[in-house]
Amino acid sequence: MRQAILRVGFYALTVVAPVLPAHADPLPAGFVRLADIAPSIRQDIRYAGTGNFLHRKVNGYDTPVCVLTLQAAQALAGVQQAIAAKGLTLVVFDCYRPARAVADMGEWTRNGGPPDPQWYPRVRRGDLIAKGYVGELSTHSRGSTVDVAIARADGQSVVKPACGAIDAGTLDFGTGFDCFDPTSETAHRPLGNEATANRKLLVSAMLAGGFKNYAREWWHFTLRHEPFLTQRFDFPVSAE
Repeated sequence: MRQAILRVGFYALTVVAPVLPAHADPLPAGFVRLADIAPSIRQDIRYAGTGNFLHRKVNGYDTPVCVLTLQAAQALAGVQQAIAAKGLTLVVFDCYRPARAVADMGEWTRNGGPPDPQWYPRVRRGDLIAKGYVGELSTHSRGSTVDVAIARADGQSVVKPACGAIDAGTLDFGTGFDCFDPTSETAHRPLGNEATANRKLLVSAMLAGGFKNYAREWWHFTLRHEPFLTQRFDFPVSAE
C-alpha cells in the first residue's frame, strides 16, 4: 500500500511541476543572434539607443544585438570572411526588426514636424512615409534583411558624414546610414569617386554573398532566398 501511495504521489508531482530546461531561448525556430555565427562583425544597432532618426529607443529593441534568420547570418558570415582578407569588416546597423518597431516608426512620422538636418534634410517628418523613406511594412520583419556598411578592421574612423548616422567609423559612402535623401540611392550621381567605389565594393560583396540591394538605400540588403518570404515577426530583440 505504501509503495502504491508513493507511486501516485510521484506521478502527481511530475504532472504538476514538470522539469523545465535551464535556459529557454525566446528566439523562434530558425532565428539566431549574429554574434553566435559571426562574432567579428561589428554591431552598431541604432534603434536600441538614441542615435537614430527618432532620437530615442524604438519599441521592440530591448538590447542592441543583431538577430537574423540562420540562413541570413551564415550568408553574412561568408561576406565578412571575404572582405576580412582586405583588412575590412562589416558594420550592421539593423537586422531583424519587430513589427511593433515598424508601427512605432510609422506612428512617430504622423506627429509631423520640420526637416531634420542630420536625418531628413529636405523632407518634412510627416512626409517620410509618402516619400518612401519610412515603410508601413518592412522586409526587416521577415528576419533576412540587414542594414550594413564596411569599415576598416583596425577601427580607425575614416569619415563622418553630414547626413545620417555618424561616428560609426565606416568608409566613405557619401552619406551615413538612414540619411533620408536622394543622395542615399545606391546609384546616385554625382557622387565622390571614393564614395562611388565604396558603394560598388559593398554591393559586389553582398551580391556575391547571396543578398540583393534596395536601390533607394545603399546600406539595405535582403537575402535572395529568404526562408520566411510571406511572414512577419514581432518578438522583441533581446540578449537572451
